Amino acid sequence: MEEPANVAMSSDVPNLICDRPCATWRIVGDTSNSGMERPMLTDIDLTSTEQWSCGIPHEQFTRLRREAPVFRHRATEEQMPDFFWCLTRHEDVQLANRDTETYSSNRGGVLLDALQSVEEREAFRTIIDSDEPEHTRLRRLVNRGFTPRAIAKFEAEYRVAARRVVRRAVQMSTLDFVSEVATPLPAFAIAELLGVPDTDRRQITEWTNQISGRSDPAFGDGPDAPLIAATELYTYATRLADQRRVDPRDDIVTTLISEVDHDALGTHEFEMFVLALAVAGNETTRTAISQGMLALLEHPDEMARLRADPETLLLTAVDEILRWTTPIMYFRRTASRDVELHGTRIHENDPVVLFYISANYDESVFVEPHRFDVGRSPNPHVTFGGGGPHFCLGAHLARLEIRVLLEELLASTDAIELVGRPERLRSSWMNGLKQLPVTFSPTAPVGVDA
Repeated sequence: MEEPANVAMSSDVPNLICDRPCATWRIVGDTSNSGMERPMLTDIDLTSTEQWSCGIPHEQFTRLRREAPVFRHRATEEQMPDFFWCLTRHEDVQLANRDTETYSSNRGGVLLDALQSVEEREAFRTIIDSDEPEHTRLRRLVNRGFTPRAIAKFEAEYRVAARRVVRRAVQMSTLDFVSEVATPLPAFAIAELLGVPDTDRRQITEWTNQISGRSDPAFGDGPDAPLIAATELYTYATRLADQRRVDPRDDIVTTLISEVDHDALGTHEFEMFVLALAVAGNETTRTAISQGMLALLEHPDEMARLRADPETLLLTAVDEILRWTTPIMYFRRTASRDVELHGTRIHENDPVVLFYISANYDESVFVEPHRFDVGRSPNPHVTFGGGGPHFCLGAHLARLEIRVLLEELLASTDAIELVGRPERLRSSWMNGLKQLPVTFSPTAPVGVDA
């Protein structure tokens, strides 16, 4: 691999987790005063998974926000459109996310890597990929499972699980935070909502890993692995629905397959809901928890500040973690008509990518965006989509999961320290971590729940 030229890192951009050379990291912010030749915008590459394994290319996003807020990006990875438009400013991402008449989720799907067949496209299609009027109908039906009563009931069960996971982790002392804490808790949450028995929960996690981490060789068993995993998850969802029809329970599955006003989720619609819940609810919360812990460990003053005043700072800390981590870094849309934005013409059927990760670091909206601040307020992050019809259904659930875990961690530990190098997921879509080695110092001797 060609060694990159010496570059001047911007002082307001965090260091990379990865310290190995990455040739695709070319844009490093405004170097006009450094005596270096200013790089060309044509050198920007936001698609290389090799690059993303080194960290978020904040310098490239900063450059685009300043100079090319509607940027025509040529694809450099296989199975992508020849080009796509990048929207990187907070205002533009919000606008596109809310204007579903102009920016379609259904025409080209919401991911950049084009699927290879009609079969694959249909297999991965969920409510996230739908447009009106289908989206309104599906959302109305699915909303029944996320009532305040359902969430309140869930909190008590989740707190017991969080306390048990934290106690076991503390007793281990040194552990991988991702596998021992950040993975089991969101998996528990989704499994509890769906009524999945304990014996099947590990399998659900493995399927979602293969689907959402398909660009990372560590989670894939070949190019067909995501489709195979989705098919297995669909089969499992159908069995769940069949069981509830025979034995109804007070759970989200029974609610969603029950008919209301002569309408209910069909068999494949329910399968798609389970896929969306398993991937969006499991993987995204796991990412927020693990990357949020890394942020606190890399900013010990903010960790100390949160420990000193959790009652005041806990809620703002949760939202700062969500902004800072931005688990889903982009969604794709497809223009359903010609539209002009910042003097640039986007034509019908052009792919348009909404970079939430860039919008959440927009200097025009966030003061010192590259400063992790557990007391940041206001904090209008777009981690849940920035409003509009596609605003995340599980936003309240995700906030609850992160808040409860932080409460239990702060109550059970005097200190948490990083003891090894974190390992990032190789993905330009999910801002995940595969490993986060830490050590816990307990507040008092702890036992392990049976």
